[in-house]
Amino acid sequence: MTFQEQLDGLIVEKHTIPEAFLLPALINQKTYLSDGELITWDGPTHEVFSPICIKTANGIERIKIGSYPVCTEKEAKIALDAASKAYNDGRGEWPTMSVSERIKCVENFVVKMLEQKSIVVKLLMWEIGKTYADSEKEFDRTVEYIYATIEALKDIDRDSSRFTIEQGIVAQIRRSPLGVVLCMGPFNYPLNETFTTLIPAIIMGNTLLFKAPKHGTLLHYPMLEAFKSCFPKGVVNTIYGRGNVIIPALMESGKINVLTLIGSSKVANQLKKLHPKVNRLRAILGLDAKNAAIVSKDADIALAVKETVLGSLSFNGQRCTALKTIFVHQSIANEFIELLNEQVAKLQFGLPWEKGVTLTPLPEPGKPAYLNDLIEDAKLHGATVMNENGGTIKETFFYPAILFPVNHKMKIYSEEQFGPIIPIIPFDDIEEPIQYIIASTHGQQVSLFSQNKAELASLIDPLVNQVSRVNINCQCQRGPDSFPFTGRKDSAEGTLSVVDALRSFSIRSLVAAKLTDENKEIINDIVASHDSNFLSTKFIF
Repeated sequence: MTFQEQLDGLIVEKHTIPEAFLLPALINQKTYLSDGELITWDGPTHEVFSPICIKTANGIERIKIGSYPVCTEKEAKIALDAASKAYNDGRGEWPTMSVSERIKCVENFVVKMLEQKSIVVKLLMWEIGKTYADSEKEFDRTVEYIYATIEALKDIDRDSSRFTIEQGIVAQIRRSPLGVVLCMGPFNYPLNETFTTLIPAIIMGNTLLFKAPKHGTLLHYPMLEAFKSCFPKGVVNTIYGRGNVIIPALMESGKINVLTLIGSSKVANQLKKLHPKVNRLRAILGLDAKNAAIVSKDADIALAVKETVLGSLSFNGQRCTALKTIFVHQSIANEFIELLNEQVAKLQFGLPWEKGVTLTPLPEPGKPAYLNDLIEDAKLHGATVMNENGGTIKETFFYPAILFPVNHKMKIYSEEQFGPIIPIIPFDDIEEPIQYIIASTHGQQVSLFSQNKAELASLIDPLVNQVSRVNINCQCQRGPDSFPFTGRKDSAEGTLSVVDALRSFSIRSLVAAKLTDENKEIINDIVASHDSNFLSTKFIF
C-alpha cells in the first residue's frame, strides 16, 4: 500500500468501522454532580466531535459523539459552596472521618469504576484519538494507581498510629487535609493524570471541585454515579463550562485552598494571581515542558534513535514528558538522521482501533495548522524536513516531521510543539546544549545518550540542578508511579508520585501534651474509648 493510499484510508465510511469499537449511541450528557445530586441541565451544551473523520454526503466530517453541559458561573459557585459546606472548616463528615473509612469509600468507587471500563475506554479512543490498546492501558494503569495510593496511605497511617515522646512531650503526628481542592486535568491523559491528583486529594480528606479537560470530558460522565454513591454529599462536585468564564470567580472567592492543574504555566499564573489570600493557596501544578535529548559523539546511535522515536512520537508527541528537542553531535548527525528516518518510516499510522497503529489523528482542531506553521517558520530560517512525507496533513492527521538543522531563530527552538515534530539541533561543544537547558524557562527532564562514563558523570551533576530528572540512555518519562514526578522553573510546582501526592494534598498535624500523669490518663482514655479518629492507635491492615 502506498503512502497516499494509507493516508486516504484515514477517512472511512461509518458503516466500515468495526462494531466492537463503536459507541453504543451518542453520549449526550444532561447531568452534572453537585452537592451529592445528579442535577439535570437544560441549558446550552457543547457538541463533542471526534478527531476521527468519515465520508458523508456533505463531504469529510469529524464524527459527532455527544455533548456536555456548558454551565455558568452560577452553577460553579453553587458547587463551590457545596464543597465548602462538606468540608465545613475541617469539621465535616469527610475530613473528620477515619482513614480506614475513607479508604473503604475509595475501594467501593474502584469497583463501580471497573464496571464502566468498556465505555470509558471507548470514549478515550473516540474523544482524543488515542489507540484502543493505549486507552485500555490508561484505564488499567489508573486503577493500579488508585490501589497503590490506598496501600501507600495505609503505610503512612501505620507509621502514624504510635505516639512520639521527646523532651517530656508526648505527641501523635498524622497528616490532615487542606480544604477545598480545584482539580483540572489535561486532555492527553484525561483519565490517568487527572486521577493522579483527584484520588490523593479525596482520600486525604479534602473536598473537591473537578473540571474535566476540554478534550476528554465525556469519558468522566459514566463515573458520575459512582462518585455520587461512594462519597458523602458535597465531597465530589463536577463543574462544566468555559474555563475563562467559570474559574476566575472560584479563585476570587478565596474559598479554594488547593489549585491542582496539569496544563499551561500561563493559565496557572493567571489563576494564582486571582486568589485574594495567596498564602492560603497551595498549588500542585504540572505545566509546560520542552525536554531535551543530548546525543553525544560517543552514543550508541541505534539505541539513541530507538529512544528518540519512542520519546518524541508516543501518542503523537502529545505528552509533557515527550522529547521535544534533540541535540546531536555534528560528527554523527547524518548517521543519526538517516537511521531516524528509517525508524519513523516504519511506524504504522491509521485509525485508533487498528492493530499495531502508533500514529493517529490529533484531537485539537487547529493543531495540524499550528504544526505546519512551525515547519514553515523553520524552513524560512534554514531548516529542512529530512524525512519523506514529513509534515503531510490529512484533515486531523499530521505525519511526523524531522527538522534539521534547527537554530535559535526558529519558533520550534523554544516553543513546546506538543505534537509529532522532531527538531534536531547539531552541536560541536557540549556547552551548547547545557546553555540551552540553563536558559530554558522549562525544567522537567533531560535524556543523555553516551557510552562515555566520564562524560555522563560530568553532565549529571550540573543538570540535576536544572531539571528534576536526568535519564541515561533512555527517553524522558513519568513512571514508575512510585518515583517523584515534578519539575523546576515553569514546568511544575509540587511533587507527584504515589506517596508524594498524598503528602502534597495534606499537612502534618499533631496533638501534643506534657507528659504528666493527668495527661497520660486523658490520652489513654480517649484512645481506649475510640472517641477520636485522629488520636488513635488503630492499625490498618
